[in-house]
Amino acid sequence: MAAMDKDYPEQLASGLQLHKVQEKYYFARGPQLVNRVVDVRAAIDKKVEANVANVTQGPAGENGARLRARLAAQRKQLPILGSDNAAANRHYIKEFVLDYDSEFLRGALSDREVGRPYGLEWAEAFHYIGPATSKLDQYIADHAVSL
Repeated sequence: MAAMDKDYPEQLASGLQLHKVQEKYYFARGPQLVNRVVDVRAAIDKKVEANVANVTQGPAGENGARLRARLAAQRKQLPILGSDNAAANRHYIKEFVLDYDSEFLRGALSDREVGRPYGLEWAEAFHYIGPATSKLDQYIADHAVSL
């Protein structure tokens, strides 16, 4: 709607210019057309930290620390959870939330599963819509000759 002058005329009155989004990435969950897979390895630690901060809902937050404490009460441990609560939360999220199974998100592929066929450790799938292309502009680019 940012490119439509009738939707928010007060923005134009305040001096803002119209701007049309050129590229759109729709998170592909379910039966959507997936036409772009993005390597998210460089952002995976930021995803983990975002999930650590989400303590009010979902399977992340402090569940790693809770699992670590529950196992300690049973005189058990999972080495993957590390030696402190912060590490437990991070590792739990990376191994059991981001690399989830159907318990957390039915039918969807985890970031690891999305990346596997492409040789990527972590990836996300999108329905990508790029800039509109003009058949005329493309024809000119392909066939025009200099005078």
